[in-house]
Amino acid sequence: MPDVTQRILALLATLQTGRAFTSDELVARLGVSARTLRRDIDRLRGYGYPVHTQPGPGGHYRLTAGTAMPPLALDDEEAIATLLGLATLAATGSAAEGSLDEAATRAYGKVDQYLPKRLRQRAVQLRASLETGATTAPSVSADLLATLADAIQRRHPVTFDYVSKEGAATSRRVEPYRHVQDDLRWYLLAWDTTKDDWRVFRLDRITGLRVSTGTYPQRSLPAETALDYLRQGLGKNRERVVLTVRAPLPAVADAFKHQNAEFTATSPDQTQVTLWLDTWQWLLVNLALLDTPFTIHEPAPFRAALASFGTRLTDGATSGE
Repeated sequence: MPDVTQRILALLATLQTGRAFTSDELVARLGVSARTLRRDIDRLRGYGYPVHTQPGPGGHYRLTAGTAMPPLALDDEEAIATLLGLATLAATGSAAEGSLDEAATRAYGKVDQYLPKRLRQRAVQLRASLETGATTAPSVSADLLATLADAIQRRHPVTFDYVSKEGAATSRRVEPYRHVQDDLRWYLLAWDTTKDDWRVFRLDRITGLRVSTGTYPQRSLPAETALDYLRQGLGKNRERVVLTVRAPLPAVADAFKHQNAEFTATSPDQTQVTLWLDTWQWLLVNLALLDTPFTIHEPAPFRAALASFGTRLTDGATSGE
């Protein structure tokens, strides 16, 4: 029986790639006979998976979209990862109706209904044993994400109303390029046809989205990735800071976990940190938590500011004596 299960899962994984396979291709790929393949196709159909058969010359098998949700073909690790991912997403935002976090909350409560019988009890046990801490983040509409994703795929321009961080309301027409998720915020990277330049928009500040029927040409992004472009914009007023901390990399990375930082272990007990900060004050808590020697290499104004602050701390600690 385990051989049959593994064979069915292998067949399903192959068909879920979306392409069509001839009988000979599937027989060779799965290492089964043509007769066994036909039986396994029938088993998949019995489980609710709509496998289309094209007979005759050029015949093939293809997994098509069905009207019913069949049991999810997840192994134990995938089922656990799915539940934990939904739980993490559900813990963000305000659970407003139609939001992504609210949808994750609903899915988290019923995903076990679509799991194979052998995994349902484990999913129920995991859900009953799990608590997640709430994290404040702007809610984003699941429908907005899906609509923009379709426009990005089809290269359809969109228009929407937008409120800037200063509260100014404008109407924008853009060519959407990519969704970006960073630091619990969702962004849209797009070419603004009015500004004739790339712009980044917070999705929680977009309303009244409308999709046009025309298409736009592909453009070259002035960065390696959309995330790189976003971070360049968010950090344009920040300074590059390089320091060495006399502590192992895991301890340093934990202390700086809320910073956009890069870490290099220069020895087992010494770590170089590179990060970008608005002001030198952001370093204080991180370094205080480490309670270990450190050296700031750059920038020079940060070194001077910290030295001055150290003098103030010394004066403040001894002034009451």
